Amino acid sequence: MTGHPFRADQGQTILIYVVVVGGLLFLAFAYFAFAQAAVARNGAQSAADAAALAAAQEVRDQMADGLTGALGGDGDWAAWLSGDHAVPGTGDAAAAQLAGANDATLDGLTPTTVRGLPAFEASVTTRFTVGKSVIPGTESRHAQAHAVAMIEPRCTVMPSDDSKLIKFDCDGGQHWNIDPKKLQDIELPRAKDLFAVHLAE
Repeated sequence: MTGHPFRADQGQTILIYVVVVGGLLFLAFAYFAFAQAAVARNGAQSAADAAALAAAQEVRDQMADGLTGALGGDGDWAAWLSGDHAVPGTGDAAAAQLAGANDATLDGLTPTTVRGLPAFEASVTTRFTVGKSVIPGTESRHAQAHAVAMIEPRCTVMPSDDSKLIKFDCDGGQHWNIDPKKLQDIELPRAKDLFAVHLAE
């Protein structure tokens, strides 16, 4: 005696349904795992960007101080203004602090140049992991990223009719006429007036 063909078809249909639903669930969990990984990568990139920018900003402030000292007669102020002077610092402390503030560890900070201008490359690893998922090993995997930030001069030396004055123009229509012997009597340009800090493209 044979079984009813309708029941056999029904059993096959249920099996196919289970397989299809199981496959869809796996795909959903896999997609979620990739989304987790993307979030971790974005977090790592944000931390790397922040670390590189922090290093460049710290050194930019030191460059501005170097320029101020050179205006007073302690060195080549034009080299400071153009970014051609030797970089006075490394920015490690600032980079490590900003990486930590973004839940990451600074793996390395390397001074470099971009288009001949001073720059810093930061490498970081997140302190958090991708998290558990259907993909084995993600619960112990940390995201890594790197970023480069550069320091770009915003000012140009201008000729002056008065040999006693130092004159330069900066982005944004700012003009400076400085008497090196009267630095204490004027408001000197700020670091951000002299140099722009941004991520290298």
